[in-house]
Parts: sequence; structure tokens; C-alpha cells
Amino acid sequence: MDRLPYAKGAMFNSYGEDCITCHPATRVDLLRQIQDWAQEPHSKSIFWLNGMAGTGKSTIARTLAAWLAEQGRLGASFFFNRGEGDRCSASRFFSTITRELVLKIPGLGTLVTEVIASDPFIFDKLLGEQFDKLIYQPLQKLNLPTSGCPTLIVVVDALDECEKERDIKAILDLWPRLSRIKTIRLRLFLTSRPDLPILLEFKKMSVDAHQDLVLHDEVPRTTIQHDISAFLKDAFSEIRKNYNVDPPLDAPLDRDWPGDEVLQALVHMAVPLFIVAATVYRYVGDPNWNPQERLETILQFQGTGHLEQMEQTYLPVLTQLPATLSNSREKEKLYQELRMIVGSIVILAEPLSVASLAALLQVSSATIRLRLRPLHSVLRVPPDTETPVRTLHLSFSEFLLSDKLRDQPFGVDGPQTHQLLLTRCLELLSGPDGLRENLCDLYPGQPRREVDSAMISKRLSPAFQYACRYWVHHVQHGKVQIHDDDEVHVFLQKHFLHWLEALSLMNRIAEVIGYIGVLQSFVSVSDLQEFRERGLALIYEGAGKQFNSFIIFS
Repeated sequence: MDRLPYAKGAMFNSYGEDCITCHPATRVDLLRQIQDWAQEPHSKSIFWLNGMAGTGKSTIARTLAAWLAEQGRLGASFFFNRGEGDRCSASRFFSTITRELVLKIPGLGTLVTEVIASDPFIFDKLLGEQFDKLIYQPLQKLNLPTSGCPTLIVVVDALDECEKERDIKAILDLWPRLSRIKTIRLRLFLTSRPDLPILLEFKKMSVDAHQDLVLHDEVPRTTIQHDISAFLKDAFSEIRKNYNVDPPLDAPLDRDWPGDEVLQALVHMAVPLFIVAATVYRYVGDPNWNPQERLETILQFQGTGHLEQMEQTYLPVLTQLPATLSNSREKEKLYQELRMIVGSIVILAEPLSVASLAALLQVSSATIRLRLRPLHSVLRVPPDTETPVRTLHLSFSEFLLSDKLRDQPFGVDGPQTHQLLLTRCLELLSGPDGLRENLCDLYPGQPRREVDSAMISKRLSPAFQYACRYWVHHVQHGKVQIHDDDEVHVFLQKHFLHWLEALSLMNRIAEVIGYIGVLQSFVSVSDLQEFRERGLALIYEGAGKQFNSFIIFS
């Protein structure tokens, strides 16, 4: 198990992840249909639930996973999440699935151990080879009783948030092969948006291999209205109850607040997007504000006919931020800080805590906390400074980065924010406590396996590790062209081998080849040959001066 790498946070019920499941009075018929598929011995091997953003696919996936876990039939799970490090990549997909299956299927662990012993680098191979050696071949070799062939369900959520289209295609191309396995029935419950690459892959499959359900088309609108109405009715009852525990100025909310007419207006505003209803609930129910005033703000935007659903949902949250400021200079300072802090949160390659954001962005934790305080309806902001801050839904990131907000003061310029983060990463790595030779003060030739993980964590803070892993990511998405004597060139000249050593300590050295390929693609054609030659010279020169860096890789 220790040798099976996994994507942290990708598995159902992972610490720090959203644990919200469907309200008991909602999705009743839909969940029964999925549960029937999961229990029927001869049902199709894949159930694909697709729908547009905000229709509640992830909540349904979590609800199903919880039910399967209770039944002892949850084989494995992987919840993709864009901007969440290994969770937006397929590089650890099959090894994470294998890690979970080993705990559920007797004898599988021994077979996987043999694979790792014969091919220690299997986790860095192509997805097809990982699938064959870690899952398909071991399952074929299992020696299980032929009677009562067990059925396990693998839940995979938000496949569309996997960053590489070719990996999405590979997963969908490989998985149907498992229907040939006779020792065990392994089925896949999959959710995604109906993006073209996924649609095309399902069109290639035999109709006997998969069962599909389109949330926003095949579920009757009346059913969705009923479910959202049930959710909002309970949600506002909870808001009213919490507020009336200690109402200011002895002015409690009425027992029938907000009234049937208002609730129906909110239902009409939300259908068919559950994320709209959930955001309204979090926004109005924020304990730091008067719920009646917040509700009135929502209703004002709801009455503006030209706004789309996401605008009606997120604009009230954003426009109330400068409400208490009258000075234009103060407002501009507020907007600058919001664009930097919230803009960084929505485009980070991996979520960071308040403390790590402060270290990376070179602002105080207090300032970050202050700016995030009014945004709890769209961001998950933990009470401590060490747990990562996350967006509650991908649609909020997409809204801030959309062209519609290009001229708005709180709109986020994606490439510009990536460029800012690149600069901050390189400044952190090049600073007084940054990269240097022999970062952890090891003895010459000390193997990596002997290095104490606590020492690595102490020396390489989360912000430092983020900068090491993702500064190249920000080069790529910031569309930064690399030239002589720019910040990237200066950094590589001074810290190239120190950077490799740090990645090795983090067990990320295998990623370097991809990083170098990205960097080469952003060097101008005239400078490319010189870049390659200088890179080789740096390696040969460093091999003599910093030999310990290379020994540690082993």
C-alpha cells in the first residue's frame, strides 16, 4: 500500500472535501434508478450521468458513493476537480483506483505487489500500461470462487475536469475491457458535462456497454422544480431558526418568512441548476449579515431580465463587496486586492491555505481573511489558516474568468494572474529562505528513502512546494515568452539543479521532463538551440559541483 501513489483528496470521504449529499426529499426517482442499475446482475457495465454545470452531478455521485459504502459495494472512487493538483490529472487515476480495490478484493494485493516489484516505475508509464498491469491483468489472474461473482462499483465524478483530453479518451477507451473479466464484476458510475470529447468516445462504444442519463433533458422539469423547492423550503427554515436564536433589536423573522411567493420566485430563478439554489442559501444564510437584506439583494438581481442564471447568482455576491466604501481610491485598492487574492484562488494549480497564500502572494494573512470574509457563499474558507481555501463550484471560477466580466472591476484576467503567480513563485524560490545546494543538510550520497519526511515538510513549506511544482504551469498558462536575462532565464541559471534536488525530495522528479518540454515550447525559435545547449551545460557543470543532487535521485 505504501508503494501505491494516490491523488490526495480524490477519494470519497477524503478529509477536507465537500461531504454534502442529496436532501432526502430530492432526487428520489433518479437515485432509485441508479441503485437498481448497481444491483442488477446483468446491467450494463457503465452508467454515464451527464448534465451541464451546476445541475448537481457531484452531489448525486457523493450520495451514491455513500449508499454503496453502506452496502459494502463501493469498489473505488475518484472525484476529479480542476485546479486541485493530482485531482485534475489522470497520472494518478489508475494507481488511486488500484489502491482502493486492493482493500476490497482478496488476493489482489499480492498480485499488484508482484507488478510493482517487477516494474517499480509503472506509475509513471502511459495510462494504457498502468491499466493493464495494475488492474486488468491482476483481475484476470484472481483465484476467486466462480459461484456468486461479486459486483463492485467504481464512482468517477467530473471526468470533464481531467485536464488532458487524451487522458479522458484513454480512460473511456480502456474501461469497457473490464467487462471481459469473469472473476469479478467491476462497473463504472461516471458523471461529466456532455463535452464533445466525452460524447465522441461514448458514440464509439457498443450500446450494450453503457447506459446514459442526461440530467437537464431526461429528468422532467416538474421533478427538478419539486426538488429545488423542497431544498429551499428547508434551507430558509434553517436560516430563520438560526437567526431567531438571538435576533438583533428583538426583530425576529416571521414564522412564514420568506413566504411562498418569494420561494417560488427563487425556485424559478434556480431551475434547473441546483448550484444556484445552494449559492442563494449560503449567501442569504451567512451569519455575518441580515438575511432579509441579503434576500432583497438577490431578488433585485432576479428581477433584471437580461441577466443569465450565473450572473443572477454571483453578481449579488460580488457587487456588495465595496458597498461600505465611498472613497474611489479605497474602492480601487479593494478591487486590486480582490483580483489578486480571489483571482489567484480560482486559477491556482492546487488549492493553498490562507497561510500559504500569504507567503506566496506576499500579503498578510489578516488581509486575505478580510477579503474572503464576504465570500463564504462561493468559497470554502476554513476557520484555520492551514487548511486549503477552495471554490465551492467550478462555475464561480469560470464566471470570474469569463469575457462578460472583462470590463468589470472584479473580473479576473487569467493570463495576467498566471504571470503574477509566476513572478511570486520565482521570488519565493530565489529568496533568502529559498533554493540552495543540499536543502535538507544531508550527508553525501544519502538515499532518498532515508530522508525523514518530517524534515522535508519542515524545510519545504506548502507554499515552497507549490512554487517548485507549478511555476512552469504558470509560465504555460500565462503564455510567457522566455528570453535572455528575463526572470525565468536568470532563475534557471542560478537554481536549475537546486530546483531538481527539491523536486526529488518531494518525490516529483519524474515530472521534470514534462516541465522542460513546456519551457522549450515558450523559448523563441532563434533561441531554442542555445537554450538546449545551455541546459546540457548546466547539467554537466552541476553534476560536478553538486554531485549530491544526483545521488539523492536514486
